[in-house]
Order: sequence, then structure tokens, then C-alpha cells
Amino acid sequence: MSAPPLQFLRFRLTKRFGARTVLRDFALEVRGRQFVTLLGPSGCGKSTALNILAGLIPASDGEVWLDGARIDQLRPEQRGFGMVFQNYALFPHLTVFGNVAFGLQLRRRPAREIAERVRAMLELVQLPGLEARYPGQLSGGQQQRVAIARALVLEPRLLLLDEPLSNLDAKLRLEMRAEIKRLHAALGLTCIYVTHDQTEALSLSDWIVVLRDGVLMQEGPPAEIHDRPDSAFVADFMGFRNFFPVRVSAVETDGSLEGAGRGMRIRGRTRHALSPGAGAVAAIRPDDVRLGHEAAGPNAFPGTIEIVEYLGRENEAILALQAGPRLWVRTPERVAPGEVVTAIFPPERVVVLRAEESGAPS
Repeated sequence: MSAPPLQFLRFRLTKRFGARTVLRDFALEVRGRQFVTLLGPSGCGKSTALNILAGLIPASDGEVWLDGARIDQLRPEQRGFGMVFQNYALFPHLTVFGNVAFGLQLRRRPAREIAERVRAMLELVQLPGLEARYPGQLSGGQQQRVAIARALVLEPRLLLLDEPLSNLDAKLRLEMRAEIKRLHAALGLTCIYVTHDQTEALSLSDWIVVLRDGVLMQEGPPAEIHDRPDSAFVADFMGFRNFFPVRVSAVETDGSLEGAGRGMRIRGRTRHALSPGAGAVAAIRPDDVRLGHEAAGPNAFPGTIEIVEYLGRENEAILALQAGPRLWVRTPERVAPGEVVTAIFPPERVVVLRAEESGAPS
């Protein structure tokens, strides 16, 4: 008999390895059928959080609650979760059928039920007819599908996925990303997904949680994380490659403001309470910069193109602005080194952040 669908998972976790703290009071609530992604650079604690939830390692402090019952003292097999690992973790000596059936066999399910459920699951992940093959006879994408089938055949209340696409080539990553999205929708799964890839997080998630050094930096829907970062760390991680220190000179009631620094006057928008005279940092993505030949002024900065990289339908260029700093631009326009252009920052695409949160994005 299947377990009832998950209503909510709530946790607060701290994890220390010796003197090093890898999770610092990391608290989150996940609702049923939600797809939540833990996003951040290597070493930020996201995989550690997943392993604690799975019961594979203990927390140093904190609690995990599932639908009102505390579960952090339960063994992994008692939690009713499925897990898909980065390296697939398939048994090389077992066939595809044996790998998918393994958990059901441990639960001593009848042989007929096991055969039916394995066949149905292989159909679901689009691997019918491969029951007798061994993992070494499969492609990377097929092995990942087997790993997903092995987790799903147990009808988990929560599916945990630890960077499952990182070992695949670019084409297979796209295919498997679509497959995971399809399975999530078709089965009404509740998922927590770990990745350092912004595109994966944006395309798959209902909710994104950005971590840095074990601390939750920002959480929210993908569009909010992408368009309205709270800090320069999040902005940098989400593709705001251009950062300009400024001092606020004017603030409007609609959240737009103007700042000045390094001979540049930049208009943008902010979600922070910034007053005239406050230090701040203005940020813009390379693909939000427009190139033209307007005269210099607010958000229009002349410069000379230094480097151009051809990317197919786009070019990525580095401009040396007359004001001093370099600017990264991604544009469909044909440009060439030595060309003098004006970089234009659409004010609605410029995000202004508090200076004390800006750090020094790399």
C-alpha cells in the first residue's frame, strides 16, 4: 500500500565537520508537489543538507519534520524517500531489472508485483526492453534513467536528487532535464534537487534556495531570484557579471534611483531602503546591455571593443569604457575589436544593491 502524499517537509539544520561549519541554522519548508532546488557553488552545503534529509549523515543540530511528525531519528529506509545520486550508484553486477527491483526485493514484495512495477517504471522512464542489460552496456543517460526508475519504483513521498545531470554531456543534460520535468508533472512528485547550474535551477524549479557557505542567502520563485537578487553574491551567481560601485544621488518613490561613481551616472531599481548619500553597487547582465551610438549621459557610456567571441547567434564582447571599468556584453550585433560604441543600460534592467552586501564579485 502506498504512503499518503507528502503535505509538507520542514527542517532546520546545522552541520559541523570538526571545526568547520558547513550548514548554519539552515531552515526551509517544502510543500507537497513542489520542486525545490538548492543552488550554490561547490562547498556551500547543499549536498550535505540533502544527505541529512535522506538520513545518510546526522545533523549536528536541528530537526526534520514530515507532516507533523519528527523523522530525523529514523533510519533512511524508514523515511520513505527516494534518492538519485550524481554518480548513478548502480550495482554493476545486477541487470537493469535487478537494479530497479532491488528495493522492492528488500521489502519482500511478491515476485509478480515486482515484475509488474519494474516493467511499468521502465516504460515510464522510456527504457522498455532493456531489463536484461547491465549498467556497463548503457549510455550515461540510460544509466541515469535507471537510477531514477530505481528511486521511483518505491513510490517515495519525497524524491531527492543530488546533481544528477553533472556527469552527462550537454545534449544528454538537456534531454534528462526535460525528462525530470516530465516525471515531476506526470507523477505529482515532491522533489528537492541540488545543483550549481543556474539554468537547471531556473528551468526545473517552483522554488529556488541559494546557499553560500552553509547560509541561506535568498529563496523564492525562479523569476524573482533571476530578476531581483537580494545581494551581489546572488546577482553574481545568477549572471549579473557587471558591477559598478556608486553613491546614491536620488531616490524615487517607485524604487528607482540614480547613483554616481567613477564618472558614471547610473539609473536603476532597488528593493532596498537606500537614501541619498548611501554607498551602493549597480549590476547588469551582459545580455541586458544594448549597443548604440547615443551621446554619453545617464546609462549611456562610450567605450571601445577590445575582445569579441563568436557564440553562434550572439557575440560576447569586452568593452573598455571611457569611464575606466571594463564591461561584458552579449549581443546579436556584429561588432569588431577597435570599434567605438556606446553601451546603454536599460534602467529597468539595472539592479542596485546595498554596498555592504556587495562584497567583490569575481
